[in-house]
This record gives sequence, C-alpha cells and structure tokens, in this order.
Amino acid sequence: EVQLVESGGGLVEAGGSLRLSCAASGFFNDDYAIGWFRQAPGKGRKAVSCLSRYSGSTYYADSVLGRFTISSDSAKNMAYLQMNDLKPEDTAVYYCVTAPTIVIQTDTYPLVCGGPTQYGPDYWGRGTLVTVSS
Repeated sequence: EVQLVESGGGLVEAGGSLRLSCAASGFFNDDYAIGWFRQAPGKGRKAVSCLSRYSGSTYYADSVLGRFTISSDSAKNMAYLQMNDLKPEDTAVYYCVTAPTIVIQTDTYPLVCGGPTQYGPDYWGRGTLVTVSS
C-alpha cells in the first residue's frame, strides 16, 4: 500500500514563499506521475503541477506558472513544491498525488504527465493547509 504524507504548509504573508514536501512509502510504479492538487474553501480540487518521472517533463496550471516549481528525489521517495510570490488566492489545502496520468487543465489545451503505465490506482495524501494573508 502506497502512503503519501505532505508537510510544509502554514501561514505566510502575500509575496512570501513556502516549500511543500511529500514523503512516499510503499511500493509504487516508477512510471507513475507525481502531482500537486489544491482545494480552496468552497471550491473543487484542481491540479496545479505535475511531473512525469518517465520523461522528466513538468507542467503547471496557468495560475501558478512562473511562481511554483515541482521537483522530486527518487532516491529519497520525496516530491516537493516550491511556491514563491504567494498570493491570497493560493490559499488552499494542497494534496500530493501519484497516479498513472495527471492532467493539468489550461486555457488552451490540457497538459498530461504520464508514462507507459496507463491504468492503475491513484494514491493521495491527506493534504497540508496553506494560508496566504494579504
């Protein structure tokens, strides 16, 4: 059973930075993509960034492009989301996920992180709260 545990959330002023971490345990497919989703109060869960461990490609939602950076350390089974220039609208619970495919919706076309493995279960962490004050 794969388990994901997020950490690094907290309260930060607008313009500040936070680094979220995601620790993975258990066996999971190396082809799986890694991503970060967020859910703001009263809104649905949306993907903000993903990383294809198969190709190394990274993608971002338009709202965070240029401010957030996703990365991973396979040797440590860790994933990270560096968030800079945070805005009040970034306030949300942030979830780490690993899945065969992760799709980022943009204003033009969807961006897809994935690999040869097309089917399988998705694994989610329980989330970490990020609050950005104005």
